[in-house]
Amino acid sequence: MNLLKIGHRGAKGHLAENTLESIQKALHFKVDAIEIDVHRCKTGELVVIHDFTLDRTTNGSGEVAKKSLTEIKSLNVEGQYKVPLLTEVLDLIQGKCIINIELKGLNTATSTAEIIKKYIAEKNWNYKDFIVSSFQKNELFQMRKLDGKVALGILSKASVTEAIELGKLLNASAIHPSLGIITRDNVKASHKAGFNVNVWTVNEPEDIARMRAFGVDGIISDFPDRLL
Repeated sequence: MNLLKIGHRGAKGHLAENTLESIQKALHFKVDAIEIDVHRCKTGELVVIHDFTLDRTTNGSGEVAKKSLTEIKSLNVEGQYKVPLLTEVLDLIQGKCIINIELKGLNTATSTAEIIKKYIAEKNWNYKDFIVSSFQKNELFQMRKLDGKVALGILSKASVTEAIELGKLLNASAIHPSLGIITRDNVKASHKAGFNVNVWTVNEPEDIARMRAFGVDGIISDFPDRLL
């Protein structure tokens, strides 16, 4: 079985997370997929950043949702990088790997669905190139309502059993459990229910080996080079 090698926020262990440079680094490592996070800023665009606030990863402060794209683009990440748009990320990885878009912020599903449809219609992307995941049930249900074809991943750090039940309701493709809740048995249960299992965030060699032994389908890592 081919393990899906997934770069977490690009190659977070090597370069500033969720930046084009970090994503380029992950591509250099020949990943099968890259996971990123999206929020909707005040002017409506989808920006690629993990937190609901700017404080941890940029030299700015305050809520992402209350800042315009111009304000966000004026900031620096680790002094030298910029917060990219979702479209900039898609343009960078065009045809090179799968993108896992995590709907992190509120009201992100609608814009994400529009962008996915546009990229499939106009830019040679296919549905198989996209996975949309979230902890936010409302966003996942909205995504499914807007698009019956896009592959959904159910994120969970609490219960694989609950994730499977939600996955059935949403006709999802995968369960995305945290390393802390995964067992050999719940990997089997997920597979039996028809879901792939992509586990996060797996960085240590012994954990990577254990996940391979458990038979997971994909590993999301800050160090995607360790999955080679």
